[in-house]
Amino acid sequence: MEETSVFEKFELQLDQTAKGFLKEIAKWAYFLSILGFVFIGLMVVIAVFAGSIFSSMGAMAQMGALGGSFGAIMSAFYIFIAALYFFPVYYLNKFATNAKRAFKDSDTEALTTSFGYLKSHYKFIGIMMLSVLVLYALIFVFGILGALLGR
Repeated sequence: MEETSVFEKFELQLDQTAKGFLKEIAKWAYFLSILGFVFIGLMVVIAVFAGSIFSSMGAMAQMGALGGSFGAIMSAFYIFIAALYFFPVYYLNKFATNAKRAFKDSDTEALTTSFGYLKSHYKFIGIMMLSVLVLYALIFVFGILGALLGR
């Protein structure tokens, strides 16, 4: 005979207050995702113009052979940041649209899917934050090593 635990028997119920909170969260998440897509578009436009602006500035300042390529480096950097920023914004948008659809149609599967996208959003943000913290730690360690070896 197979025993079931208390957690397997537990069924979560959402009351009207929790549903109201989730509806409001979905609206704000949708607004923030649209704003995020607009800023990604602006980053791409800035990347296109930053390349030409920094290339001309590098040529005018006579920075040598690398002066003209600084614009390409800046453009690549802005495109990289925009691409990195795309995924959390996309996941947030998918969460919001699925959550809004779930409450409109009373669809449990859409709500489950929306929570999956929310999990992906926070997982991406968490991994990105850990990566940045590791990068900061490496910069700090190499900075101290450089200062010690430079003495």
